[in-house]
Amino acid sequence: MKPAERLSQLKPSPIRAITDGTPPGAIPLGLGEPTWDLPEVGRKALLRDPGPCAYVPHVGLTELRKAVAAFHNAHLDEVLITTGSQGALFSLFQAWVNPGTQVLMPDPGFVAYPALARMAGAEPVTYRLSPDRFRLDADELIRVLEATPDASAVILNLPSNPTGGGGDLTALKRVADACTARGVLLISDEVYRDLHFGVRAPSLRDVTDRGVVTSSVSKGWGAPGLRVGWAVGDPAWLAPARVVHGYAVTGTATPAQWAALALIEHSDTVLAEARAAVQLRWEALAAALREELGQVVAPPDGTFYHFMPLPPSAHADPLAFCLKLRDEAKVVLIPGLAFGEGGRGHARLSFAATPEQLREGVRRLAPYWKN
Repeated sequence: MKPAERLSQLKPSPIRAITDGTPPGAIPLGLGEPTWDLPEVGRKALLRDPGPCAYVPHVGLTELRKAVAAFHNAHLDEVLITTGSQGALFSLFQAWVNPGTQVLMPDPGFVAYPALARMAGAEPVTYRLSPDRFRLDADELIRVLEATPDASAVILNLPSNPTGGGGDLTALKRVADACTARGVLLISDEVYRDLHFGVRAPSLRDVTDRGVVTSSVSKGWGAPGLRVGWAVGDPAWLAPARVVHGYAVTGTATPAQWAALALIEHSDTVLAEARAAVQLRWEALAAALREELGQVVAPPDGTFYHFMPLPPSAHADPLAFCLKLRDEAKVVLIPGLAFGEGGRGHARLSFAATPEQLREGVRRLAPYWKN
């Protein structure tokens, strides 16, 4: 027996290739996961009074769908609850991306996007982000779209993993109009949108109701382990995705949905506390970079990632350089090349780590930049 042919183009995540070999005592600046406590309202919801733990509809718990709809200024029938935002993306790709078509995605961009396209039998086609802090470049995306006649979907990530770059309303509107004119599904992955530094990145829903927004409680609400996400958009886009998600997982875990509901109902407090935690960590990182390397850095448009320029000598083999950092300096960074050729000259540093870890991590990294 051999694995299914559709897996032949898939490779293990390069992020895991770095992090799975982490030596004892290493500073973990690789994975993007919160290091602050799950908010109390979420913990209490997981410990609710005993009672049936029943199935819920494939689309999700009605109360949770109402809360997500209110958060996104949407209608109830525009919300599908999924097993993480990854579940939303997988279901949308399987529902709308035909074999032999192309899916447009950012370079650098989240490592799952090309894998999701290939599992649907499609070809990933990348568009570059702007050279000024890796933001959405409408001209570039539309140029690639016009050169890709068999495109079936376009994915945005605002703010971006790994770069932290966002976009502006004008660029977002131009991209949305171009996709609508072509009849191409436009997906905006906005899972980091609520982790900002004073100015919230625009949402696709600010410019159109024709695309689909995906998000989850994993980042802003600090609960990646709950695995609760959602898709918000035109019910016509969501209906076949709901069928895929239902057959894949039946439905998202009921207790996790209870906890997600509590977190979203208390969004004003929970998100403010998360932003304060991220701000504290950013300040620790910025101070350490200034003191150890003389670097003055600006915060990203959102996320808890710093897309750190590598020394020129590391550009030829960024993976080898990051492995050296992991094994010698005992600091884990993710090479930007893992996210596409456009990230070759950078490494993704997650400042979701504790302030103490950030200060010590930069101290350990500094000699490798100075030398």
